[in-house]
Amino acid sequence: MDTKPLLDYLRRYIDLDQEEEALFLSKVKLRKYLKGQYVVQQGDVCLYENFVLSGCLKSFHMDPEGHEHIVMFAIEDWWTGDLGSFLSQTPASLNVQCMENCVLAQLSHSDLQELYIRIPKLERFFRIIIQKAYVASQQRIVHNLSMPARDRYLHFRKQYPRIDQRVPQYMIASYLGITPEFLSKIRSQLIYEQ
Repeated sequence: MDTKPLLDYLRRYIDLDQEEEALFLSKVKLRKYLKGQYVVQQGDVCLYENFVLSGCLKSFHMDPEGHEHIVMFAIEDWWTGDLGSFLSQTPASLNVQCMENCVLAQLSHSDLQELYIRIPKLERFFRIIIQKAYVASQQRIVHNLSMPARDRYLHFRKQYPRIDQRVPQYMIASYLGITPEFLSKIRSQLIYEQ
């Protein structure tokens, strides 16, 4: 399995020499998951930070009534997991499930801590991507609180054009915090307006 996409992603933010790249890759575990398999289950500790080499995943919270609340999707060149659980090594509040067959590059908590010491540039890298994720999360909260559903959907399509075609409509509705029927109505109106 090819780790080039992961190295290319790292190179967008930091420069590693050959020795550092080799050390980094020695800690990366490549794992295949089948569609429907869980990478993280709510209540378990998130053991890995996961980089998506191929496939599509969803992160969601299951409430006590059994309703699924989708928090995010992840496709190629994205990171996924329950970050709070991974950082604190406490039980996860999210499930991460494969929606397609997936290949993930995984880093364990202990291996990542060792890499931070041996390759300090990696701390900077992960700080940057965690900051970007935090900003995206804040923006999503603001949009959900202030934008009408139609605008949230249009923003979703613009921001994540590769996901709209890979994810069922009812999951997009869950992500947007609306019913599938309402999303269907929005989509019909958009088609009519074209």
